[in-house]
Amino acid sequence: MNFKMLPVAAAGLLLATAVSAQQKAPEPDYTFAFNVGAVTDYRYRGISQSRLLPAAQGGVDFSHKSGFYLGAWASTIRWLKDIPGGDGPLELDLYGGYKGEIAKGVTYDVGLLRYQYPKENFAVSVNTTELYGAVTYGPVTGKYSHSLTNLFGFGASKGSGYFDVSATFDVGGVSVVPHIGYQKVAGAANSPLSYTDYSVTVSKDFSGVVVSAALVGTDANKTLYVTPAGKFTGKAGLVLGVKYNF
Repeated sequence: MNFKMLPVAAAGLLLATAVSAQQKAPEPDYTFAFNVGAVTDYRYRGISQSRLLPAAQGGVDFSHKSGFYLGAWASTIRWLKDIPGGDGPLELDLYGGYKGEIAKGVTYDVGLLRYQYPKENFAVSVNTTELYGAVTYGPVTGKYSHSLTNLFGFGASKGSGYFDVSATFDVGGVSVVPHIGYQKVAGAANSPLSYTDYSVTVSKDFSGVVVSAALVGTDANKTLYVTPAGKFTGKAGLVLGVKYNF
């Protein structure tokens, strides 16, 4: 035996052991993720929540390896102040749910989402609770959200639903996400409020900094979804954004 080779062999064994240990590192029981960012216009289901002006946003997510998750997300808004007697510069979303696999390549996501508006003071509350469920197969996701309360202050709108389909494609390191959705506002008197929205979002992740551009539009009623100045809040437009994930 060449004893001069023993140190080399020992080093190789140690390296192999270290690599093996790294590969077999146990999955953490839970993780926390944070994000902060800004957009040139906060669009929700195609409708501007910020009077077609910029908004600051941020959130936190807790995920357990079992599939259970909780999260909170907030954005500055302007639409509440556009309603006579309204107030509240902030939207706070609180959510929780469970993700799992139905079959190989098919996953599901079910949960509860609360849209909370601190300082809102209307006779019919704009605070809204929705139950949602989504199924993903390959790049395509279909999702349905069902309101358990009145929808964002529309009277007698409990039971409203939103169905949307989106897909996520990686094109040379750039994420391309086409989307289409339909918002049904329950109640015969609310039927003119129902509409379809669409978007195509392109984004790029630069080591945690995500830069995005989205073409967004709707066929919403141009006399109902307007600012006090008469601007249509569902009009087609380009929304730019930047977000830092950490």
